[in-house]
Amino acid sequence: MKKLLLALVVMFSVGTVMAQSKVAHVNSQKLLDTLPSRKVAIAKLQAFEENGVKELQEMEADFNAALKKYELDRPKMTPVEIQITEDKLMKKQTNIQEREQSLQQEMQLFSQDLNKPILDRVQKAVEIVADRKKLNYVIDESTTLYHKGGMDITGEVIVELLRLDAEATKP
Repeated sequence: MKKLLLALVVMFSVGTVMAQSKVAHVNSQKLLDTLPSRKVAIAKLQAFEENGVKELQEMEADFNAALKKYELDRPKMTPVEIQITEDKLMKKQTNIQEREQSLQQEMQLFSQDLNKPILDRVQKAVEIVADRKKLNYVIDESTTLYHKGGMDITGEVIVELLRLDAEATKP
């Protein structure tokens, strides 16, 4: 009997705790898409990427020109000249590969640097709205397997986020 009574008390306690927890959801992609600062960050990242691609294309064009010259001149070259030229070509090719890896790392760091303040503002806006509505949890729709109905606070977070973004990007 005591066990049954204890089980009922535990069930009602858990039910009460669950009823007191307030959950809402947001669409993080909508939040990010509405931010002017994110559009600026994307443009900066694309410009950085375009410069990197241009640099690699120039390096490859230089390598291809040197390779073509080598192929034309090879019949007239001595074995020592062939070895020296092949070593130079291999070094150019290695430099291209190393620069490509370096650019990928730089791009990743640059992206993180640009996105950190944006993601911090999103987090802060969600916290402000969650505190205002006394929410315990705010779940991102894009990472949730299933949700039906519930409180969507995306619109309210967007308003708060735009305010925070405007403050952060004031000259």
